Amino acid sequence: MMAQFQQDKGKLDLTPKRFNMWLFLFTSFMFFAALTSGFIVYIGGKGHGLNIKMPAAFMYSTAIIMISSITVFLASTAAKKSDVAKQRAFLWLTLLLGVGFFAMQIYAWYVLSFEMHAFLSNPNASISFVYVFSLMHLIHILAGLVLLIISLVSTYRKTPQVLNLFRMEMSSIFWHFVDIIWIYLYVFLLLNQN
Repeated sequence: MMAQFQQDKGKLDLTPKRFNMWLFLFTSFMFFAALTSGFIVYIGGKGHGLNIKMPAAFMYSTAIIMISSITVFLASTAAKKSDVAKQRAFLWLTLLLGVGFFAMQIYAWYVLSFEMHAFLSNPNASISFVYVFSLMHLIHILAGLVLLIISLVSTYRKTPQVLNLFRMEMSSIFWHFVDIIWIYLYVFLLLNQN
């Protein structure tokens, strides 16, 4: 009886962590939905439209994050096949693309501020929303990069395969989520610019 208890105690119960991840994704989705709803209400007022054109850097960053979604999928597929070398390679590639996305977003802010003179602090708050959308998304990207790094480090350690797969699954789900959120935000802003 005691041996069975010790054996059960040694098993990993990852269900609560999965639930926490889905709960976090749901609350993040609701957060972005609330932000976009606030934007729609604001631009409904006279003279509050988004009177700028989105910088091309946002389009390039969208392409980068879409490619990174493919590489994280390939890393996840490699993990399921226990091909650690491919998993590592695709995780490194995803990390590099994630950093590239981050840099491209910062460059987009530079273009908005110094070339288009559309500053964060602006009498027309619709422009401020662009900064807020991208900043909140970048915070999620940072969290995604941390998850990817944890998954990558697991491949260099003698991590049990079940834990490696779990970490890869959580990283993959989160990364696809931030990809979908950015595409949603970018298309939303494109549709609402004047």
